[in-house]
Amino acid sequence: MKKIFLSLLAIGSLINCFAQNEFKKTPSIGIHFFYNDFQTAKDLRTQGLANVIRDNNWKKTSRMTPGLAVSFLKGINDKVDFITTASGSFVEYPVPTSSIDGSSRFLLDVTAVTNIKLLSDKYTFTPYLSAGLGASKYGGYYGAFIPAGVGLQFNIFDEAFLLINSQYRIPVTENVAYHLYHSIGFAGNVVKRKVAEPAPLPEPPVVAPADRDNDGIVDSKDKCPDVAGLAALEGCPDQDNDGIADGDDKCPGVAGLSKYQGCPIPDTDKDGINDETDKCIDVAGVARYQGCPVPDADKDGVNDEEDKCPSEVGPSSNFGCPIIEQAIIQKVNKAAENIFFATGSSKLLAKSFPLLNGVVTILKDNPTYRVDLDGHTDNVGTAVKNQQLSEARANSVKAFLKSKGVDESRIVATGFGFDNPVADNKTAAGRAKNRRIEIKLKNY
Repeated sequence: MKKIFLSLLAIGSLINCFAQNEFKKTPSIGIHFFYNDFQTAKDLRTQGLANVIRDNNWKKTSRMTPGLAVSFLKGINDKVDFITTASGSFVEYPVPTSSIDGSSRFLLDVTAVTNIKLLSDKYTFTPYLSAGLGASKYGGYYGAFIPAGVGLQFNIFDEAFLLINSQYRIPVTENVAYHLYHSIGFAGNVVKRKVAEPAPLPEPPVVAPADRDNDGIVDSKDKCPDVAGLAALEGCPDQDNDGIADGDDKCPGVAGLSKYQGCPIPDTDKDGINDETDKCIDVAGVARYQGCPVPDADKDGVNDEEDKCPSEVGPSSNFGCPIIEQAIIQKVNKAAENIFFATGSSKLLAKSFPLLNGVVTILKDNPTYRVDLDGHTDNVGTAVKNQQLSEARANSVKAFLKSKGVDESRIVATGFGFDNPVADNKTAAGRAKNRRIEIKLKNY
């Protein structure tokens, strides 16, 4: 094993001679998580590497001892890094020269290692060999060892590195045990990589042609030699930066267009939509109608977006629809007050039919009219049963109207259970009032 270590040092020296320094690692600080593995190292010595590989006799991490380490890294050149690491863990260390009582104690390791990389830090993925010297302290025992191993380095945007490393630690003194050391960690730069400054350009020869306004445009080419201006405008100023010289700009303080002589596109009706895209340039409007007002087809003062009857005149209080005559509403309300069902049932009784037929006539005579049928109950029984009963009774009235030729799309039936009483449910008279069907007539 010592021959291997000497060979690694020889390879490192050879690489050091020929390596460049373009991608030499800057000083970095790292933190690592590691495992000490004494069992596999023991099997390697007693069984040999070939047998351990053949039998896959690598110990699980549950039989290893975890710890934390900090490190300092610095590149010697592109292919060789120096790293010193301090590692700490609580472990039952098998000191060869002494019998320990089996309790865990703190093990401190300090190593100085050379990482010999196959590739420079220019590359994202770099394998490396490592070798060096180490010292340990466990209780009152001090020792020295040689760490030798392999690893992988992942370059993260030249600012940080992920380092994965496995070492075989070979005793130099007799109170150190053979063991494996597996670590993973991150190291980040603490010093920015120096970037070579570009060589300064030679100063141009000093030429001093006449430039009265000191705008960098010689007077012979400056159309406004007494006022500082822009090269793009032949030396003339442009206060609003619209590309039109102030002398030719009718709105020098506001950016505009050349076809409007430097002024913005006009907005005659001041509705925020310029005249080029406004289809009603003299009347204020909205963008969704290309600058025109929201239309009002029936001229009732309620625009079509809010008018539920856009082809019929009606007040805004009725959403732009005509007001239904009060006599018709009273007739419908009277029909609603005379709707009767079998007790505890949704069966519509025949004595309800005469007045309901009047509602059918109103709906047929006024095809724009619609009705909402709202079913209500008293509070006798459970909420679920009353909800179901109120829905069933509202749908019974709906079914009657449909059977008389009223289109279903004009009828909405809804059950409210006992949630909206109009009288006190503590009295029989109150409960009777609460058992009702409300018919709400509307024309939108």
